[in-house]
Amino acid sequence: MIEVAVRHARGAFVLDAAFTAEGRVTALFGRSGSGKSTLVEVIAGLVRPQHGRVVVDGVTLLDTGAGVRVPVHRRQIGTVFQDARLMPHLSVRQNLLFGRFFARHRPGGPSLEAVADLLGIAALLERRPAGLSGGERQRVAIGRALLARPRLLLMDEPLSALDEGRKAEILPYVARLRDEARVPIVYVSHAVAEVARLADTVVVLEEGRMTACGPAAEILRRGGLFPGRETGEAGALLQLRVAAHDDVFGLTRLDGAPGRLTVPRLALPVGASVRVRVRARDVLVARETPRALSARNVLPGLVTAITPGDGPHARVEIACGDASLVAQVTRLAAHELALAPGLPVLAIVKSVAFDEETIGVVEI
Repeated sequence: MIEVAVRHARGAFVLDAAFTAEGRVTALFGRSGSGKSTLVEVIAGLVRPQHGRVVVDGVTLLDTGAGVRVPVHRRQIGTVFQDARLMPHLSVRQNLLFGRFFARHRPGGPSLEAVADLLGIAALLERRPAGLSGGERQRVAIGRALLARPRLLLMDEPLSALDEGRKAEILPYVARLRDEARVPIVYVSHAVAEVARLADTVVVLEEGRMTACGPAAEILRRGGLFPGRETGEAGALLQLRVAAHDDVFGLTRLDGAPGRLTVPRLALPVGASVRVRVRARDVLVARETPRALSARNVLPGLVTAITPGDGPHARVEIACGDASLVAQVTRLAAHELALAPGLPVLAIVKSVAFDEETIGVVEI
């Protein structure tokens, strides 16, 4: 459980946000300048707000009203920044042990070997930071923070300095950290894909104010929270299970609340749980069963809501079984199809719409 309430002015900018979150990953989402990093600095103790309260797992770290302010070094919070900030003259092993140095008086916690295995850096222990890729350096930085035995891990846009290839490399390790390390994480990002892959709870910030807070699946359906080009990034977040593989055609069948989905072949065993994001821009809507169609995923459902956008688009919510999908269509298409709440429709998604950005392992 994380409880945060902050009011803090920096010049003309005012941060005024409060939220309570449970779960393994709480994402702070918003555009640059929305107040995400300032909020993280308050939680870490690097910024002293005019008014604030921070409680982690029942331990009060800050309460300006009661005069409580636990110093930074006693908060037991690990922080991972945009850049790895490793010490270049030390080996990977020595950088990792530097994190353990600050936790030498705290019992328990993972071993260096366990952390190295978790983050896939066991083969890098004797190397220096200069010989590592950007993704490898970030994994070492995460390991160093984890070895400090934190009660909370703050990750301030840890992937923003990496190219797309390095982001794809490190995201599965962050997901493993979420599932196996059992340390709550506050994850800062302005990338919808990262939030969808990792978060249990999403806190949306805009110009210093919290505009939404709730379960990731609920928040990511709300297209109004994703302005401009990111509107189509909104969509459904589904928990599915690997049901079977088709090695002849390189496909995997997933089963779950909306029915059956076919996606490109996943290197996962049958029975593995996955989190799948179905982007609104990847969903087509039909009134009749299509014939001779290349798309493999045709899911029957009922329209539950239609929300016109500011531009030419409309947002259509469709209940498919026990799940809800979201489609982004033009207002003209919604008009010509006479879409209305209660109307039976078919939600159509191409198998190739799913990729490593939209599918993440929950736990095997």
